[in-house]
Amino acid sequence: MLTVLNVTKNYHKVVANKDINFVIEDGQIGILLGPNGAGKSTLIKCIMGFLKYQGQIEVDGLNNKSIEAKKIMGYVPEIPSLYPNLTVEEHLEFIARAYRLKDYEAYKEELLARYELDDKKDKFGDELSKGMQQKLSICCGLLPKPKLILFDEPMIGLDPHAIKELKKQLLELKEQGCTVLLSTHMIDSIEELWDTTYIMKAGQVAAVVKKSEIGNQEKTLEDIFFEITETEV
Repeated sequence: MLTVLNVTKNYHKVVANKDINFVIEDGQIGILLGPNGAGKSTLIKCIMGFLKYQGQIEVDGLNNKSIEAKKIMGYVPEIPSLYPNLTVEEHLEFIARAYRLKDYEAYKEELLARYELDDKKDKFGDELSKGMQQKLSICCGLLPKPKLILFDEPMIGLDPHAIKELKKQLLELKEQGCTVLLSTHMIDSIEELWDTTYIMKAGQVAAVVKKSEIGNQEKTLEDIFFEITETEV
């Protein structure tokens, strides 16, 4: 589903991403795990087509910047970007029209109830707390039922109930064949979710860890993470 080949992103003389390669198959949950400043958000923005980069990125065999690819992609940014003059419900209606969705109303109501926004439909974006804004951003990303969805630090600011529901939904998306790429620096937040973790350090993928390969090992993902990220180059 998602193929990243030799992707490099420079900000003038600063290398944010360097020669990144990986493939995530349908129905798999990939994790970009790394400390702050490791290049996770930059890579996600490259995949979404928001930034210029060197290399190649394909989504279901399509160039990631093509209209066809964008129709099957979803995105939940680290910092919610809402319209202050649109209500909660109007945000979702805007997404529905942008994606030309049909028969989406029942799923919209399900998302609003699941993330405890059903009693806040008439609240404007700038009236919501940070946590509520994050919940709305998640609902907007999920409403089109994308085949590939990218989450950038989605659990920051969420209350325990919302974190629980998001984790459940991620596993449901996996069962439905959706491909998920999630960036985080909080190892415990993704412990039961991941299939493959890409440990990032200084803009590079320093290690690829598959859950199926460490099941019988004494080392945990946390052990491997700290061995890599706390080792001086």
